[in-house]
Amino acid sequence: MKLKPAEARRITADWAALFPDFTVWKPLRLLRRIGPVLQGITLARSTSGEQYCPTAHVHALTRDFPVVSLSLAHYLHQPAVAREAVDVGRHAETYRAVAGRMEERSPLPLRRRPDIAEIVQAYRAAAVAAQRGRRIPVGIPELEDMVLVPAAAGERPLAEECLDRTRQIADKWSKYEAPMGWTDTQEWLAHLEERAGDPAGLAATVEEQVVQHGLAKVRRRRPRDPHGSGTSAGASSRASTPSPPSACSRRR
Repeated sequence: MKLKPAEARRITADWAALFPDFTVWKPLRLLRRIGPVLQGITLARSTSGEQYCPTAHVHALTRDFPVVSLSLAHYLHQPAVAREAVDVGRHAETYRAVAGRMEERSPLPLRRRPDIAEIVQAYRAAAVAAQRGRRIPVGIPELEDMVLVPAAAGERPLAEECLDRTRQIADKWSKYEAPMGWTDTQEWLAHLEERAGDPAGLAATVEEQVVQHGLAKVRRRRPRDPHGSGTSAGASSRASTPSPPSACSRRR
């Protein structure tokens, strides 16, 4: 069976019923927003149109990017596994079990909303896994996101801690290598520090990305106010797991 528009809408509705805190952004795309981050479930259509592949992921709105990316895709969470496909013709019998396995693999919770510290820890774990046994600049998007996301969310101490952690990682790279698009690692670090120190500029980028991608309808929870004003009225009614004291430096 081919994944035609009517079938795509029905499949999307089934997944939305399983994860009701997510908004149907587009057919086969579910999203919710936690401050400057999108958390999503994407039901990627196969080339043949006879299958779709569910992916739990995040996307940082702190960078100018043409699409909503699939960062921290659940099937890449260590140990990485092959992405699971669902036959369109067997969707009704199999999607709940596939969703359960996806949820187990996801580095972030899907039934409740993760907080910024949990998201930062997931970025850090992915960056560290990419670096393992290598002395070259890899995992750069995750390193940047783990600094800029807390900076944009107003969690300056966490952003500074993650910037320090990024410097420690970069110190181990070969002096002959630099992140893609840069000729010098120190210039990249200075640029990252400059961006992290400009929360107003990051907030402007986030809002530009919201408009660019048509995200106004996506359910949103504001980050916790570091001065204690709490979350917005749209916050999940379920209690969040307490934030770890050192999300960026905590080892898994």
